[in-house]
Amino acid sequence: MKPRVCRCSAAPMDYHRVMRLPSAPATHAVKLRGDYSAANADYVVEQAWGDYTPLEHALWERLLKRQFHLIETYGAPQVLAGLRALRIANHVPRFDEASKVLRAATGWEIVAVPGLIPEQNFFAHLARRHFPVTVWLRTPDEIDYLSEPDVFHDFFGHVPLLCDPIFADFMQAYGAAGHKASAEGGLKMLARLYWYCVEFGLIKTDSGLRAYGAGILSSAGETVFCIEDPSPHRIGFELERVMRTDYLIDAYQKTYFVMDSFEQLFRNAYDRDFAPIYRAYRDLPGLEPDAILPTDKVVTRGTQRVAGSGAANVGAAGIVG
Repeated sequence: MKPRVCRCSAAPMDYHRVMRLPSAPATHAVKLRGDYSAANADYVVEQAWGDYTPLEHALWERLLKRQFHLIETYGAPQVLAGLRALRIANHVPRFDEASKVLRAATGWEIVAVPGLIPEQNFFAHLARRHFPVTVWLRTPDEIDYLSEPDVFHDFFGHVPLLCDPIFADFMQAYGAAGHKASAEGGLKMLARLYWYCVEFGLIKTDSGLRAYGAGILSSAGETVFCIEDPSPHRIGFELERVMRTDYLIDAYQKTYFVMDSFEQLFRNAYDRDFAPIYRAYRDLPGLEPDAILPTDKVVTRGTQRVAGSGAANVGAAGIVG
């Protein structure tokens, strides 16, 4: 893409210093590559769709075909419904066109961002039903691993579920919870909820467990791993358990939490007061990613032979661990 020139008169800012990168254990360095110079106060930029090259469109098509084939087998039905509603084509999508579909379905729209953004800006966007989507696309040598979210992860992984009314309501409620989490010292716990229930969530269906998390859906390896492999634990969702559990940002997950339904997720986010949870656990160390507690509703107990050893395609825009 062509470089975007800043037209503002504000003094230059060190965006790498301002951004809070994930603090969970990582074996690959997380670096910001987006052009933040043209971002406004909300970190919004123009998508500049015409700047994508033929090679970038071809890479999008390659990623799309690979992942769509897998999601037909392993993805949640709500994900497939969203993908079909958006009519994702064999080129980088136009955010304005996708936003028309989202507005009609659930009142959401896409805002273009240069990459990871500060968590308070991220929360504010979600609370307004604006989903931040990164504008740049990975390179061909990054097709199987990426240390920060790109347009494929953000759009293909996250946007389809914003067509689902219940999940869309949950995402707005999540954004609205950011202010209290910051005031109560609970950002790390709120980030865990996002990680396990937005990026790496599984859900029960009539056909068995299916994936809906964006970190899973944008990773060919983890799409299969999370359902088929005997290594990871799969544990029934319980809010406090999820919010206490640490995670790895650049490896296959050691534990996946399983939702009964998106209604369960929404009700826990909307009806519960998170403040007592923050106060009870904010000064305590998190639970290990591979822990199983006596109170857990274990769906499958994993062998842990492979979990954590692979490289997943992950990244939660604006959320820190």
